[in-house]
Amino acid sequence: MAKLKIFSPPSTPTSAFRASTSALTTTIAVSVPVFLVGGLAVQIGDELEFSPAGLGLAVSAYFGASALASIPAGNLVERYGAARVSRGGIILAVASLLGVAAFANTLWSLIAILALGAGANAMGQLASNTTLSRHVPPRRQGLSFGIKQAAIPVGTLLSGAAVPAVALTLGWRWAFVFVAALAASALLLVPAEPAAARRPAAKPARRATGALIVVGVAATLAAASANALSTFLVDSAVARGISPGPAGLSLTLGSAVCVVARILGGWLADRRPDRTIAVIAGLLLTGAAGLTLLAVPGDLPLVAGVVLGFGFGWSWPGLMNFAVVRLHPQAPAAATSITQTGVYAGGCIGPLALGTLATATNYSTMWFVAAGAMLAAAGAMLLGSHLLRASAGSGS
Repeated sequence: MAKLKIFSPPSTPTSAFRASTSALTTTIAVSVPVFLVGGLAVQIGDELEFSPAGLGLAVSAYFGASALASIPAGNLVERYGAARVSRGGIILAVASLLGVAAFANTLWSLIAILALGAGANAMGQLASNTTLSRHVPPRRQGLSFGIKQAAIPVGTLLSGAAVPAVALTLGWRWAFVFVAALAASALLLVPAEPAAARRPAAKPARRATGALIVVGVAATLAAASANALSTFLVDSAVARGISPGPAGLSLTLGSAVCVVARILGGWLADRRPDRTIAVIAGLLLTGAAGLTLLAVPGDLPLVAGVVLGFGFGWSWPGLMNFAVVRLHPQAPAAATSITQTGVYAGGCIGPLALGTLATATNYSTMWFVAAGAMLAAAGAMLLGSHLLRASAGSGS
């Protein structure tokens, strides 16, 4: 099989700062296509003539494709190294952005092009996990993973800024071209990786695959609930008689809390690394309480529900990656590919399943079911934590 021929600069020692910067910028670059579609949904929908349901289908298809690409992407990282796959992911993301700008003429063509970006997302995320595990000292890895995952809201902010800055002046297609140029600049920040740093993929027996699947199922349930919150919050609040302004501001507040919680949670994880997954379970319990509050009428329950449900109930992905990498340093990409598949699967099925439930019943019922799913996720995380510790203790 021919080796990937992607340009890489001369090998030099990679500092923890450069590794963290690369992981941050790579994560933003590979995840921005789907966020940009969401941010420009009004303009794109008007031209391509699709409804909010069509947007939901496109986003769900993107995360579904990400789930399918996750494990193959992990194998690519273990075989070719994080630097090569990071560059490949960024190039694919840029191609996806330019493809949307040039060739998206219908909803189905948009979905097909986004699928390209979904593969880029899986490659960049898993390569970044490996970069951090290889070059950041263990005592600071929790913080580095927290900062990396805080990059996701940055992608959302970049997409929102593209609306007034470019889309409303030059048109939405030029916004994709502009963001593609920004994403391409992330190539300059990917550090070289000496051949000695590339390790062959670990044998399956050396990974606690069963425990990782349990954690992945927990991630599916939690991500499904959290993604439904960001998808349906405003419409749910308006249906209860709350104006769109306060509903939108509450989601902004929840996002800000989520960014702080992801970084602070990573900092705390460095001080108590053995308790990381137990902390995740606590965050999910808090999130379940917040989702329950969203079924209660009134402005105060709305704000509290969003802060708890989104701010804390969606602040755990960095902690999960840190915990898995810490227990599987010999194959970080292969191990996190299993749990990341769960996150992407939740992003795919959550909005579709819970949106269908809300249509058939009402939003209050949907929020109760979402809270139940997040509660079940907390239990599965605790079980996965026990299995991972047992596997580490047995040396498997």
